[in-house]
Amino acid sequence: MSVLVGILLGAALIGGCITTTPPETTTGEVALLYTSVGQMPQLLATDQIDGYMAWQPFVAVGKVTGMGTIVSYSQDLPPRPVWEDHSCDSLVARNVVVDANPVLADSLAMVLIHATDYTRENPDAAAAASAEWIFGSSDLTFGNITVSPLDVERASIPTIKFVNEPSEQWMASNDLFIDALTEIQYLQGTLANASQAERNNLLYNFGPYENAKANIKDGKKPLPTGGTGKITIGYLLSDHDAPLFVAIKEWQYYNDNFGIALRPSEETEGKVENAELVVNGQKIADVQLVKGESGAQLMTLMASNAIDFAVAGTPPTITAIDKGTPIRILFPLHTEGSGLVVTKDAQLKENDWEGFITWVKSAGRPVKIAVAPKGSIQDVQLRYALEQSGLVVNEAK
Repeated sequence: MSVLVGILLGAALIGGCITTTPPETTTGEVALLYTSVGQMPQLLATDQIDGYMAWQPFVAVGKVTGMGTIVSYSQDLPPRPVWEDHSCDSLVARNVVVDANPVLADSLAMVLIHATDYTRENPDAAAAASAEWIFGSSDLTFGNITVSPLDVERASIPTIKFVNEPSEQWMASNDLFIDALTEIQYLQGTLANASQAERNNLLYNFGPYENAKANIKDGKKPLPTGGTGKITIGYLLSDHDAPLFVAIKEWQYYNDNFGIALRPSEETEGKVENAELVVNGQKIADVQLVKGESGAQLMTLMASNAIDFAVAGTPPTITAIDKGTPIRILFPLHTEGSGLVVTKDAQLKENDWEGFITWVKSAGRPVKIAVAPKGSIQDVQLRYALEQSGLVVNEAK
């Protein structure tokens, strides 16, 4: 995967982002351990790893517990500013569902656009909803360290950019991921050799987003014709999905102010499994919420028609589309939101990538960093940054 650097470097040079070349010599080594993100804080607390590259809120866990230091958020990884406003989780849909139920898809988009705005403007409320949904009411314990989920979320939410606009920078980062995934041979199908126009046609359907924005501007809330239906939405236990959590936990606010809401079927603490999409007081769809373990698993569920929509990362979505899964990205829910945490024993300052590189080079052994599965956003970004900084990158044994 070292040639991944060449692909990403070339793409960034074309965009005018990078003017330097990678160092030719290396004096340090990082051993990457691919594992579940949820396990990473515990591995760090028990000295089984030296650090981890994860998505939020697990980056914040390292900081709030005091057991780690955030040496770089994902958007600050070298070479800057190639990862600024990088793509992460988006609303993804099966093509047949959107085609058969366009007004329903537009209505869901309206709810999530309102919820994204609310999440951005009310970080404390978003933190409370996310803490309750992801962690429940119990404190978090890692080794001999205990912290409050709410404290973790209050540290996490402000580091994520909650936006819905499919900007040029957002689309460019998806192209960068396509190039990287092609280079490591994760893409060998429809996207691997596609032109830019073909890529965009395969990847995106911005119709529901554009319709929802127009409806919001005009104060319209179209009702689908016919009876109520049922949709399923897959998600992950990450505050990257905060707009979905907020939409359901704060449903009364959206119902009262906008006349459209995701109303839980019954009031309950923690995760919600069943809800109703309501427009002007009328139920237009039953909604089942399906918790996934990874983006790749959500894509498998979409390929088997088990879920209709998903809040999922773009790399697994891109990989699924490349394999022929008939889905498209409707719009982003946020950008950025990942970071590299290292053990406090390294005695590094926060946001000090150069200090991290110096520490690795002086370690006298491979530094073990846990990272999300191969081909994930975090894997691609970390490998690129490490190799650009002159380090040898191998897999942990």
